[in-house]
Amino acid sequence: MKGKSVIVTGASSGIGYRTALLFASRGSKVTACGRNEKALGALRDECAEMEGEIRIHLSDLRESTQLDRLVGDTVDAFDGIDVLVNSAGIIGNGTIETTETEDWDRMMDINLRSVFQLTSLCVPYLKESEGAIVNVSSVAGPRAFPNVLAYCVSKAGLDQLTRCAALELAEDKVRVNAVNPGVVVSNLHKRSGLDEEEYEAFLEHSKTTHPLGRVGQPEEIADLIYFLASDNAGWITGGTFEIDGGRSLTCAR
Repeated sequence: MKGKSVIVTGASSGIGYRTALLFASRGSKVTACGRNEKALGALRDECAEMEGEIRIHLSDLRESTQLDRLVGDTVDAFDGIDVLVNSAGIIGNGTIETTETEDWDRMMDINLRSVFQLTSLCVPYLKESEGAIVNVSSVAGPRAFPNVLAYCVSKAGLDQLTRCAALELAEDKVRVNAVNPGVVVSNLHKRSGLDEEEYEAFLEHSKTTHPLGRVGQPEEIADLIYFLASDNAGWITGGTFEIDGGRSLTCAR
């Protein structure tokens, strides 16, 4: 992936941060997109001595004009786009009875609509480079879980978007895949409202819901994303790949 132009959203924490770091360490030219300027600055500093190049890009993925700017700035800086990693996402609690329409819309906007819009904008450049798209979905895409209704629906939609786009772009040699993690150590659940003590209890409980007996680390997901974006996965498209310690094999508990 040396010299390849890569956009990574959600790069200010967790899976997105580690993915941007990995691509930069392998010599890629990375646009790291996120909402936390301090965290993006730390990412840039960490990449300073690496073989690749990294540009930080502050943006709100719910704003269409900012998506246009993200793509335009990347093309201007790196002369095209080879890889798009849609890693940004949020989670929130709520059932069919308690989910507010505003929360539903916010989940769909960030987890699904922004992926559709950004992918559409990147497609002309990905066709030129015969590039790859990797979407960060969730075990909650193929599986249903209580009290995270909107999140599950958004990730199920993302899985189907992945498959449909893969078929439509196959003729142009653009590959589209998704990774479906289980519980991974990141800020995702903290941002849903858990304090530090509650989050630690959640991680401890999650050891019992994943057959391998532990939660995942963002580096593990980044490794799979990197593989799917690389030529080593050149005959793989339309896949949604569980990387969840066996969580998707279990019954709810």
